[in-house]
Amino acid sequence: MQIEPFKVEIWMNDWETRCQYNLAETCVASITVEELLRLSGRNSDDLSELLSMKLTYGAIEGSDRLRTAIASLYEAQPIDKITVTHGTIAANMLVHKALVARGDHVVSIVPTYQQHYSIPASIEAEVDTLRLKAEDDFLPDLAALRALVRPDTKLIALTNPNNPTGAQMDRAMLVQIAQIAREVGAYILCDEVYRGTGQSGDGWVPSIVDVYEKGIATAGMSKAYSLAGLRLGWVVAPKEVTEQILIHRDYDTISVGMINDHFAAIALESRDKILARSHKIARDNLAILSTWVDEQPRVSWVKPSAGTTAMLKLDVPMTSREFCLGLLKNTGVMLTPGDAFDMEGNARIGYCNSTDVLRKGLALMGQYLDGLG
Repeated sequence: MQIEPFKVEIWMNDWETRCQYNLAETCVASITVEELLRLSGRNSDDLSELLSMKLTYGAIEGSDRLRTAIASLYEAQPIDKITVTHGTIAANMLVHKALVARGDHVVSIVPTYQQHYSIPASIEAEVDTLRLKAEDDFLPDLAALRALVRPDTKLIALTNPNNPTGAQMDRAMLVQIAQIAREVGAYILCDEVYRGTGQSGDGWVPSIVDVYEKGIATAGMSKAYSLAGLRLGWVVAPKEVTEQILIHRDYDTISVGMINDHFAAIALESRDKILARSHKIARDNLAILSTWVDEQPRVSWVKPSAGTTAMLKLDVPMTSREFCLGLLKNTGVMLTPGDAFDMEGNARIGYCNSTDVLRKGLALMGQYLDGLG
């Protein structure tokens, strides 16, 4: 199997441990085990319940406790449609491997997480892409989507909220996309790892599995829940897809770690408190970033409505990669170059790290931009 290098992950692997101010981070500022216990109304005494845990493979699909907690994130999804995985990245891989075969037709939005077009292309599927545009607030043009979808389309791949732009589709748009898919019998895979991070109200948007009978949702503990270190995600899918996912999963997962499962269940059972923390960080920090963008003559954007990242359009006399490398080497500030998303002239900023890191990083980036002449 030939597959394209994963551009954003290569960039992150190369630089995220070598920067001083990580404004490429995509998770809401990570929490410690101690903080997780405190937010869930527990303390270190509760760690004693781990001492009697026999470290077997555990429940293969994920514990009933964890899958029940995951099911509560959706309007009406039973636990037998939920499969626990090693992060959302494994959830996405399993869906593509389970559904897509050589010669199948797949439609993916771009920009998006590269898995959603590079994996089906590596399987030798025929992949068409729908480019999201700034003039549409990075929301899909539904007429253009309808034009790409064919009678033999197998899968439409979305991210909602979108990575890297932070655009968020509402229920009305998801219903319209579902109707386009329904007319040809296509599945919709919606990567919802940033779901729950909306900038207004309770932060939630409906899941694709609650608006479309052939919808498939993937998500995990990394972004909104600040627990990337658990490496825990999940798939919610129709029965026939879940059956195929479990077949593939036997070859590369077996089960997730019992301790990971345990802490993820604790977190989701206390999600209101964890998400309240995430909302405060995301909303306070986006306001800081918005003020900074307004003061920068070389920077423009479409302000995100959800997620943890935004695309900054740069008016600079160099490529996005040259800019990001120069910024990193001169100031210690890390962004992600737009070429990692086929968006030359832009850079992705993650604004949900600690507020102190964001303020210091933005100040240094402003000075660097001023020095470009």
